[in-house]
Amino acid sequence: MAREKTKAPVFDEVCDTTGVTLTRFMVEVAKLNPELKELTTLFGAVDTACKAISNLVKRSQLPSSETLGYEGNINIQGEDQKKLDVITNDLLKRALRFTGKLGVLASEEEDEPVDLVGNAGTDSPEVIIDESERYVAVFDPLDGSSNVDAGIPTGTILGIYEHDESCVIDPDCVDEECTEQEAQCLANTLQPGTNLVAAAYCLYSSSTFLVLTLGNGVYMFTLDEQLGEFILSKPNLKIPEDSSIISFNEANLDNWDQPMKETVLKWRKGTGKSGKRFSSRYIGSMVGDVHRTLLYGGVFGYPGDTKNPNGKLRLLYEGAPMSFIMEQAGGVSTTGTKRVMEIAPEIVHQRVPIVMGSKNDIEEVIEAYANWEK
Repeated sequence: MAREKTKAPVFDEVCDTTGVTLTRFMVEVAKLNPELKELTTLFGAVDTACKAISNLVKRSQLPSSETLGYEGNINIQGEDQKKLDVITNDLLKRALRFTGKLGVLASEEEDEPVDLVGNAGTDSPEVIIDESERYVAVFDPLDGSSNVDAGIPTGTILGIYEHDESCVIDPDCVDEECTEQEAQCLANTLQPGTNLVAAAYCLYSSSTFLVLTLGNGVYMFTLDEQLGEFILSKPNLKIPEDSSIISFNEANLDNWDQPMKETVLKWRKGTGKSGKRFSSRYIGSMVGDVHRTLLYGGVFGYPGDTKNPNGKLRLLYEGAPMSFIMEQAGGVSTTGTKRVMEIAPEIVHQRVPIVMGSKNDIEEVIEAYANWEK
C-alpha cells in the first residue's frame, strides 16, 4: 500500500551563522505532519549516535584506542566482529532504546530481532512486547568497518518502520503460546521497503554527513564540528538522470548474469544507450559509493553471481533503506527483475542482488533483463 507523501518544510528565514539544524528541520516536519512528531525524538537519538560513532571512527587508529583489533566473535553473517562493530552496535541500540519510541530493532550484528521494551539490562531470553505505539528500527551500525584501518569512508544505515498495531501479547498465555505471539511481534521487522516511514545514513569521511528521507525528498546535513550540530547543506537532493560512472566490484564480472555483464561491457566501450564511455569508481563501502552516486549520478551495485546468486547486500537493513533514499532522490533500485522496495524479507539477514542509481541507466539494466527472460 502506497504511503501518503509527507509535507516538506520550507525555510523562509535562515540564520546566517548556524543555518538550518537537524533539530529545527525535524520540528518543522512535525508541525506540518503531526503523525510524525515522535520521529523528532527518534532522530534526536540518531543525531547523537552518529556524532559519537564519527568520533569513535576518527580515534580508532590511535595506539591508546580501545576499539583496535577484533572482538574474537563472529557475527551472524560469518564475519569476524571488530571491536568497533560491537561498540557502535551497542551505542546505536542504546541511543534508540532510550527514546522510548522504539519497540523492536534488527541489526547486522544481532543474531535475531531484539525487543527493546523488555529488561535490556539482563541476558534473559524472555521477550516482553509493549502495546503502545512504537517504531521498528533496522540498521547496519558500521557499514564498511573492515576498511577503517585503511582510512576509507564508513557509514551507518538506518530504516524505520511503524510497529504493527496488531502486535498484542495475551497476558494469560503460557509457554509455547507466548513464544508464538512474541515471534509474530518480532516479525514486525520483516516488512518490505514500501512500508518504511523513514530512512537515513551517516557517512564518516572528509566530513560527517547525515542523509535522510521521510518520504518527501532527500535532505543532506553536514556536521559543523564547531557548533556540534548537523546543518542542512543540500535540501531536496536529486540524482542526475544520466551518468557515465559505474561502481561495482568488477572482479566478479565474468560470474554475473548475462544481461548485467553485457550491459556493463557496453558501458565500458561506450556502446550503451547513452553512447557515453563509462569510467569506474568503486570504494567498497556501500554508504560511500551510494553517497557519491547520489551527488554525481552513476550506477552502484552488487549483482548476484555464480558464487553468491543473491548478492552480498542485506535486504532489510542495507538494500531497502538505501533504495528508499535513492528513489526519493529520483533514482531507481532493482534486482534486475524486481523493485527492491517491494521485496518482503523472509528472514532478518536475507541477501538480495542490487543495482541502483541514475534513472535512465538503471532502466537500461531492467530492459536488458526483460529481453533476456524472453
